[in-house]
Amino acid sequence: MNMNSCLYECDVMHYRMEPVKNRFAYKVFMFYLDLDEIDSIARRFRLISRGVFNLFSFREEDHLHYGGATVRENITQFLASRGVDIGRGRIMLLTHLRMLGYVFNPVSFYFCFNEAGDPVAAVAEVGNTFHEQKGYLLDASCRQGDSFQQRVAKNFYVSPFIDLDAEFDFRLHVPDDNLRVLIDDYKEGRKFFLSSLTGRRTALSDRRLAWYALSFPFLTLKIIFLIHWQALVLRIKGLTYWRKADHPELQEEMQDVRNR
Repeated sequence: MNMNSCLYECDVMHYRMEPVKNRFAYKVFMFYLDLDEIDSIARRFRLISRGVFNLFSFREEDHLHYGGATVRENITQFLASRGVDIGRGRIMLLTHLRMLGYVFNPVSFYFCFNEAGDPVAAVAEVGNTFHEQKGYLLDASCRQGDSFQQRVAKNFYVSPFIDLDAEFDFRLHVPDDNLRVLIDDYKEGRKFFLSSLTGRRTALSDRRLAWYALSFPFLTLKIIFLIHWQALVLRIKGLTYWRKADHPELQEEMQDVRNR
């Protein structure tokens, strides 16, 4: 059976240009899942489950919630609330799954297609270490061919070393054989932070999943460790540290995962 779902073996890069320079990179793998294929994937592959413990598990509660029973229903509701209707079109989710029960997703991406198969919207689902998530919509107005580009006010606490009123500049290319996602940060019109997620497509199989589990042991724990390690590095370099409680007025439309 042919599937739309697959895996991507990726390189992640972060580069802070000012007020001090700091660059790091590491390798990950990510799932690119057709939300209509989740149940068939769980039946077909022994190492993936939906809603129960496994080496890799997909949980509805790990993603944005707008009153629906499934991730697809919730993202469809999110789109509809912002005037986007995809009908029965496909929604593809680029994300990490729970690995041995644990997951932390700094950002997941939904690529949304109409019934004709054309990309009409993308949603960036950004998470922070306070168990919060926020969705950012890139609709057809910012589509350029097979990519979406938009600069938006962040208004969300992601890093203690980036102002809450900074801007995300999203450049999301619809994944094909290659993956290319760029998110830069701007403050008062000046770019000061670059990040990229690039990768190549590989087939989804139990054999590949077993290999990635060995090649990237405890990957989701590694991600949260690296976030805190880099925060320590920046603290040592003397960057200004912003507490989450400092500017509640600049934190809008986020969801607390723990309340689900």
